[in-house]
Amino acid sequence: MVAAPTTEAHPVPFLTEDRLAIQAMARGFAMKEVLPVANELDPVSGEIPMALRAKMAELGFFGILIPEEYGGLGLGLSEYAIIVEELARAWMSVASLIARGQQFTAGFNADQRERYLPAMARGEFLSAFALSEAEAGSDVANMSCRATQDGDGWRLNGQKMWCTFADGSDYLQVFARTEAADPAHRSRGVTCFLMPKDRGTLPPGVSGNPVRKIGYHGWKTWELSFEDAYADEVVGELGKGFRIAMGDLDTARIHTAARAIGLARGALEDSIAYAGERVQFGRPIGANQAIRFKIADMATQVEAARALMYQVCTEVDAGRPSPVQASMVKLFASEMAERVTSEGLQIHGGAGYTTDFPAERYWRDARLTKIFEGTSEIQMKIISDALLGRMGSRT
Repeated sequence: MVAAPTTEAHPVPFLTEDRLAIQAMARGFAMKEVLPVANELDPVSGEIPMALRAKMAELGFFGILIPEEYGGLGLGLSEYAIIVEELARAWMSVASLIARGQQFTAGFNADQRERYLPAMARGEFLSAFALSEAEAGSDVANMSCRATQDGDGWRLNGQKMWCTFADGSDYLQVFARTEAADPAHRSRGVTCFLMPKDRGTLPPGVSGNPVRKIGYHGWKTWELSFEDAYADEVVGELGKGFRIAMGDLDTARIHTAARAIGLARGALEDSIAYAGERVQFGRPIGANQAIRFKIADMATQVEAARALMYQVCTEVDAGRPSPVQASMVKLFASEMAERVTSEGLQIHGGAGYTTDFPAERYWRDARLTKIFEGTSEIQMKIISDALLGRMGSRT
């Protein structure tokens, strides 16, 4: 069963003065620096400019979760979620980019943390995550990409799918089999490799093609082929990479919830503005009960998702992580975001179906939140298994 959160007689409000200041800073940056860039570049599938990435680095966005001893801000998941929501309200891709500097460090040993975390916090060592394959999406343990030892290193062969930022990153984090698959223990024998590279390139022995996406613009998502690609740095222990792949899912799923809430809030705020500006039959469409009730429902759904996210963040930051609650907030927020952004597009009418308004961008990107970091169906399986047990279902 899901553990109930602990309560105090006089609980401290989630949005403390410090967090309100962080929220205001992130909101100002998102609306002034990110939104205009998103409105210009997303309709033409342009990429996030380096100048914008540099500004994000100056504000410490790539080191929110990195301890101060390594040059990060040393903040918690609560502050991270607050900032992510604000950035996603402007452009989800930018809210996703900051994860590349701090969210893929599970399994790093002391030496790797010393060498890499300070550069990550400065936005100078950003990652691309090569985990999924054509036949290993939700079923990650089904991966077939393999690594064979070659002297002090390894040669990787196989294919990977859905590797966003493979070209723009400073390293690939690649998962491959170093042992043959064991049908009785399918997750065993997977190892995580770290492959540094130059920005704008793929490592030697790695080729690829960008995936033709309908959204999530601002950077490319790749299908990669590894042909004797060399890697000599292992993250974690040999054969135990599956734990690393799954080891930070609470953060990843809360990150997705925050992105979904940001998208829904963008749709809500733009719809409120449009309802006051768009005149039909001699009055603003916001005077019509149909539109007013849509907006009331949209606002309620956003607030409900945010409240659940704040609760889950509080539990994680207090040292009481719950994978089930992380799945719940990811499921609830992403499903909510698709509904709310769809209503936002409907309020915009024909204008919403053009790239002249951000309404369609929120809608396209919100649809993705139901798929990545575990589909909605996977989240429902996790939640129902926790509540009911597996009842003989296949693992």
